[in-house]
Amino acid sequence: MIHVHQFACLADNYGFLVHNSVSGETACIDTPDAAEYLRQAEAKGWPITHIWNTHWHPDHAGGNADIKAATGCTIIGPAEVAGRYPIDRIVAHGDSVALGEHLADVIDVGGHTNDHIAYHIPEEGLAFVGDAVFALGCGRMFEGEPAQFWTSLDRIRRLPTATRLYCAHEYTASNAKFALHADPDNAALQAYADEIAEKRARGEPTVPTTLARELATNPFLRADDPEMIARWGGDAPHETFAALRAAKDSF
Repeated sequence: MIHVHQFACLADNYGFLVHNSVSGETACIDTPDAAEYLRQAEAKGWPITHIWNTHWHPDHAGGNADIKAATGCTIIGPAEVAGRYPIDRIVAHGDSVALGEHLADVIDVGGHTNDHIAYHIPEEGLAFVGDAVFALGCGRMFEGEPAQFWTSLDRIRRLPTATRLYCAHEYTASNAKFALHADPDNAALQAYADEIAEKRARGEPTVPTTLARELATNPFLRADDPEMIARWGGDAPHETFAALRAAKDSF
């Protein structure tokens, strides 16, 4: 079986350890805080055997060297990590990575960075999406173009709707404020925003989320919805997405 251990680290990152209880293997999803990952793995009794990077940013790959030095693990990730941080195997869209008998599909979700990838484990119904998509949001478009980013988000939208999305930051409360501005008549969004406020007041995480809920409420995943197009403009979904992303950047 696959077990996911989630924990807070740095200012607002989430760390994830993915453990196969049959093979005994454990993968770090990104490495924002090497010391915390090593502490968490030791506390669980899960020796780290792999790192799966989603993209090159320091709060996602900056701990690669220290974890590699401590564990001898195999580091897997997109080409953009190479030359910046240690990596043993470069993967891209259509590849797969293994944790024992479980396979994760590699999905191109470029836009936040050009080579950003996600890891989808179909049989477990979960995906580690890094900074590509957040609960009620998406990553800032640092390197990509709107059409590229919309295509990436559409790949996520096409996963099974029950998929649990493990995104890498606790940004949901602030994302909810913009989402309500972007899509004020969405009753499902209002209910979700209320739930988020209650969770955060109790100090609870809002991650993971589910794809079904994001499809109904996340404005960036709804850029092809006629109501969003009418409100935000654009002759194609990627143009509506671009308008939403620009508005969020200055919100």
